[in-house]
Amino acid sequence: MAERMKWIDVIMPQLAESLVSATIAKWLKKPGEPVEQYEPICEVITDKVNAEIPSTVDGIMGDLLVEEGTTIAVGEAICRMQVAASDEEAVQQAVTDASQEEPVQQVQMQRNPGQSPAAGTNAPAYDPNQPMRNRYSPAVQSLAAEHGLNLQHIQGTGAGGRITRKDVLAFVAQGGQASAASTSVQSSASVNSSAQSAPASPFSGISRDSGLSAGSANQDARQTLPASDAGIPVRHSGIHLTESPKIPQIEVEGGGQGRSEYFIDVTPVRNAIARNMRQSVSEIPHAWTMIEVDVTNLVMLRNKLKDEFKRKEGINLTYLSFMMKGVVNAIKDYPIMNSVWAVDKIIVKRDINLSMAVGTEDSVLTPVIKHADQRNIAGLAREIDDLARKTREGTLKLDHMQGGTFTVNNTGSFGSILSQPIINYPQAAILTFESIVKKPVVINDMIAVRSMANLCLSLDHRILDGVICGRFLQRVKENLEGYNMETKVY
Repeated sequence: MAERMKWIDVIMPQLAESLVSATIAKWLKKPGEPVEQYEPICEVITDKVNAEIPSTVDGIMGDLLVEEGTTIAVGEAICRMQVAASDEEAVQQAVTDASQEEPVQQVQMQRNPGQSPAAGTNAPAYDPNQPMRNRYSPAVQSLAAEHGLNLQHIQGTGAGGRITRKDVLAFVAQGGQASAASTSVQSSASVNSSAQSAPASPFSGISRDSGLSAGSANQDARQTLPASDAGIPVRHSGIHLTESPKIPQIEVEGGGQGRSEYFIDVTPVRNAIARNMRQSVSEIPHAWTMIEVDVTNLVMLRNKLKDEFKRKEGINLTYLSFMMKGVVNAIKDYPIMNSVWAVDKIIVKRDINLSMAVGTEDSVLTPVIKHADQRNIAGLAREIDDLARKTREGTLKLDHMQGGTFTVNNTGSFGSILSQPIINYPQAAILTFESIVKKPVVINDMIAVRSMANLCLSLDHRILDGVICGRFLQRVKENLEGYNMETKVY
């Protein structure tokens, strides 16, 4: 006797305590495809992070009730699934089916004479030994597109047969690019024909060198890696770029020949950024102040340690880790900087969780370094590298974006010397570290060439005033200028 099935509704879960809605970014399962328990069925966007919604049961995907790009409230149904019914439910369903089976079969025979009712159903191919074979991460898809690969020709070594970045890189190293390209000529031709009809990207005139820092202390970042060498990890920490950010692929509408303008669809990520920035500007009375810092000793210290640190840790020792350590120590002295506005009270956070602004091709994300006050410079450098890599690969989780109490940004990687950042709501302040530039400076009535940088602070004037922020910036300045050649990173 065939197993009896029933239909259930899958609802949007509450992924975080403060989450009230989420946006369906992409469906990972199509109607009719088998779904295993805990297997992701869709990607959602909330607070600028992609999260996967796993299935809670084994079954078959049914109707998709929400289209991609649609925002839906927590607790509402997003799709239907067909799952195995219990014995009691199976008996009730059998009685109902028995009364309806004969007329239904007669109608089907009249519509399709000579064909059995099951002859027209085509179940998709599915390998139970590799349930994740056709599940690709954004990093794998981007890497495959860059090399023109067909992922169906690559053997996955990940969990459930899933293809990883290492699998793609190994396939390229083995000379798989040419063979894959030769087997996908038809698909490439269709893509090329559609690309020729699309209007040019508004970013097409951007130079690939525009993302490098103009500071003299950042000269090591000017040695860019070849874009074609995907085997070399790309450094993208938000302060030093060894490769310019990729130009985003933008789909536009209304871009016919002879038009003076065209439209760009607002992505869910861009919509979330717009909502959060609008809330910050409308609710928080921003004020701004800046201070200049002599980081000559810091530059010499980093130049002394960076090669040995790279050899031992396998990651770059950036200025950002020194900067964060100086900020953390200053917050310890002025804990009011680590607070939020709560209408009738000010909540001062005991834990110092630093949000780090990281730019991607089409957005800015702020992953959080938890308990930054408990880490040394080397530990901060490892966290910076790990979060920057996850941001670049699109593998950040909700937990990586939550709990931030103070934000640090590095606009100096783009050659900026002055900026007025918007506060990361609901925090009280955000601090930017501008480009390091050599300048003539007067010291004891003598002119010397020193490495100088600006620190720009945006503050919530409901919580903070000029006196406390001035003292805070002075303390950060003292901490950064206090580094010397004997400073330890461990």
